[in-house]
Amino acid sequence: MTSTVPASLTRTAEGSALQAVLLDMDGTLVDTEGLWWDVEAEVFADLGHRLDEAWRDVVVGGPMTRSAGYLIEVTGAGIAIEELTVLLNDRFEKRIGRGVPLMPGAARLLAELAAHEVPTALVSASHRRIIDRVLDSLGPQHFALTVAGDEVARTKPHPEPYLTAAAGFGADPSRCAVVEDTATGVAAAEAAGCRVVAVPSVAAIAPAPGRAVVSSLEQVDLAFLRGLVADE
Repeated sequence: MTSTVPASLTRTAEGSALQAVLLDMDGTLVDTEGLWWDVEAEVFADLGHRLDEAWRDVVVGGPMTRSAGYLIEVTGAGIAIEELTVLLNDRFEKRIGRGVPLMPGAARLLAELAAHEVPTALVSASHRRIIDRVLDSLGPQHFALTVAGDEVARTKPHPEPYLTAAAGFGADPSRCAVVEDTATGVAAAEAAGCRVVAVPSVAAIAPAPGRAVVSSLEQVDLAFLRGLVADE
């Protein structure tokens, strides 16, 4: 986990129940879910295996160890998870070397949160080396804290990543708004006790108590997030 400000310096707009905003990365802020699948398909093609498109919904949003383990199991590829994760990270890092496209509404939302000094964290199942590269496109100045999948003992769908981020701000998880694009990430955030807005990228996500579902990040602004937390 990296943090640019101590928790004692975090501030929330006066009169708002919202204490922090915790944002997923792949498929939420940057349009990379398709890139990850392309990389997985390329690496397995090199290993002599073709991925079935139906497997995409299984691996999307999950930690790399789970995704890699699942793909090894279903393809029967003769490679260890540790070796495969290195190949996937290497290939993906090369793919995004010139930057990654932001999701519609991402730049506007990050700018709004910064303008109102809302404590904002990036919480991803991706490894630190990938997060740091993607931050070049997102702007590291937008995040007071970042949590990578290889920096926690249990990553999504376990609540630890979101509990870690909330603790880093000294925030109550129930007063944190999370933005996620996959069922795996939503499960992690809700298990942590956070309020969630889902912006599905690949597979559909159903609305539920304490969870809002929208079709685009362009529908999410600070007022929306404050309303999500206030509606308890």
